[in-house]
Amino acid sequence: MGLRIRDMSTEEVETIRRLAHSRTEPAGIVGRAQIIWLAREGKRVKAIAHEVGVCAATVRFWLRRFNSKGLDGLSDNARSGRPAVYTVAEVSEVIAASLTDPKTMGLPFASWTMDRLQAYLNEQKGIGIKRSRIGEILLDEGLRWRKQETWFGERVDPEFAEKRGPLRRCIPTQDQEA
Repeated sequence: MGLRIRDMSTEEVETIRRLAHSRTEPAGIVGRAQIIWLAREGKRVKAIAHEVGVCAATVRFWLRRFNSKGLDGLSDNARSGRPAVYTVAEVSEVIAASLTDPKTMGLPFASWTMDRLQAYLNEQKGIGIKRSRIGEILLDEGLRWRKQETWFGERVDPEFAEKRGPLRRCIPTQDQEA
């Protein structure tokens, strides 16, 4: 004898039918509702697993959970996850420092590099943070690191073009060909 679905109320039947055929609900909820719906139609665990594209153990799990918790059993349980490593204040400090001109802080350079920003945060602010995490924080904030420019696209040296001198053209213009 296989695992069977318990008797369902009219409201549960209607909700399961709606969820099982939904195109807007989260995919996990829809898949679980489909398992319940197919079980209600009398299909066996292996047939449901094949139709929904999961293993038989998954079908059994969700059937048992629905039998014990009803519609609430279709939702995911809360997951604890890892606690945040950096406080909101530390994350704010990373963002604020990256958006501030280093010269205004009395530092001897005109723009940040990841190494400089990491050293500043470690030594001056006491925030032990890695370059990769700094990059993640800045990307999450919508800031993008540029390799040869500062955060706002300004050249590191505003007199760069003047110091560099005129560019030589590799392709001759029509004036030079004649």
